Amino acid sequence: MANSDLGAAKRNKKDEFYTSLSDIEQEMVHYRDYFEDKTIFMNCDDPEWSNFWIYFEMNFNFLGLKRLISTHYVADGSEKAFALVLERQEHNYPKLTKTNLKQNGDFRSEEAVAYLKKSDIVITNPPFSLWREYLAQLVEYEKDFIILGNVNAITYKEGSELTFAFQIWVYIIYIILFLGLFFKGILLI
Repeated sequence: MANSDLGAAKRNKKDEFYTSLSDIEQEMVHYRDYFEDKTIFMNCDDPEWSNFWIYFEMNFNFLGLKRLISTHYVADGSEKAFALVLERQEHNYPKLTKTNLKQNGDFRSEEAVAYLKKSDIVITNPPFSLWREYLAQLVEYEKDFIILGNVNAITYKEGSELTFAFQIWVYIIYIILFLGLFFKGILLI
């Protein structure tokens, strides 16, 4: 995924960048063991067309996921915001539940934060315009994460503070955040 693609999206005032399924597959294979028995929350990926949702739904049992959650954001109230939850049941059969949300599905909403608190790891590509606030929320709730972002994100106050604290390492095209020996987060750039 080229940084120029992200730059073009930003220049065109598009606040979203849709990650290809092949890019997701190529990256997520490295974390298979980490995902086992975890709850993944995608709080900026509409489950109706998100390739992140497609990947994790298709590989739910293969990865040994406990639960997969995604919230559908509705900015203008033209439709109902909802959450999809795919949860492992007896004999590894996943059960899909759709819940209408009272709020708009924004990652900052009380309902989304409640899902965030129940999750082990957040995987998404947040809106560019809310990058600082989004990263700050993940740090505040001490969540492991894999998020897509622009390389300039490490120059933001939140990113640079983590860098100077030696919690972020730049490795080829990834920024990897480690605390101790435990996986903490990856910013895909």
